[in-house]
Amino acid sequence: MGDGHVPVLTGQRLLLRAISVDDAEALFHCWSNPEVSYWLGAPMLSSVSETRELIVRLLQMAQENDSLRFSIVLPEGTVIGSCAYNNWQLEGAYRGELGCELLPEFWGCGYMREALRLLLKFGFESMGLNRIEVICRPDNARAVRLFTALGFRQEGILRQYRHTEAGFQDVAMYSLLNTDGWQNWML
Repeated sequence: MGDGHVPVLTGQRLLLRAISVDDAEALFHCWSNPEVSYWLGAPMLSSVSETRELIVRLLQMAQENDSLRFSIVLPEGTVIGSCAYNNWQLEGAYRGELGCELLPEFWGCGYMREALRLLLKFGFESMGLNRIEVICRPDNARAVRLFTALGFRQEGILRQYRHTEAGFQDVAMYSLLNTDGWQNWML
């Protein structure tokens, strides 16, 4: 890590590449979707221009080594969501936190599982992480199934961890260690 470079990660049915302002319209549909924003605990975006502004901030964060945001792209070029290392600490803790979202019409098709497998491999092998974390609403059954299927273990509930339009919200913390045998879940 060091120059804000976001690599291209290629899977069997999709690729992860650096988010781009050209993705604004597709990501607006994702980030403005009420179902997506509900599970993210984030306000819905209100316009494509607001989405472009957010993408510019995310690209700046990559330049400053504060985040690595990838667009999830199907082979024909359709952007169906995004995923990221929202933050990481390479010295001392050697840990990173994942975040992800997908358009609802692609839920349940295995795309996020494939995307997260690519991010896990990159995090452990290229970034040198020892621990990868995810947080989600405790009642997000889809996310819980996905994270546990990838080998993540729930560590507990972080009470009133984030503030949303509906008020303070608890989240569940999950982690996967490099020594947890994550390679077994990559098959």
